[in-house]
Amino acid sequence: MAAIDEIFENFTLLDQWDDRYRYVIELGRTLPPLSEQDHTETNKVRGCASQVWLVTQIKPNGAAGPILNFVGDSDAHIVRGLIAILFALYSGRHARDILATDAIAVFDRLGLRENLTPQRSNGLRSMVERIRRDAQAALASAA
Repeated sequence: MAAIDEIFENFTLLDQWDDRYRYVIELGRTLPPLSEQDHTETNKVRGCASQVWLVTQIKPNGAAGPILNFVGDSDAHIVRGLIAILFALYSGRHARDILATDAIAVFDRLGLRENLTPQRSNGLRSMVERIRRDAQAALASAA
């Protein structure tokens, strides 16, 4: 999976929205497959027009707080790409860092949100809220 800095760099090289759109789809293809057993109602993200599943894996890390890793899937190619960008931003990070990172600002900086339909923007917000809730819950249970 691409790192967020690499994604930013690649976006600056792509001038046309169509090229960026294809790149986002390509990022989605890099997601590891989500097992069929994880395609459950419990893992489904509410508020997305497409079907989106998100699984959060939490590793305790002593005084530094828990580290969260994510796996996920969607039935829409562009949404899989958005998930890949969110994972590049959040996966493998401490819960406190996740809570301190404004994903919507990152997507704005990439110029993505202005080119998403309102439904996709709402779905993106729902995915971010779910990740943030999981980070808050991990911190609370570690305390």
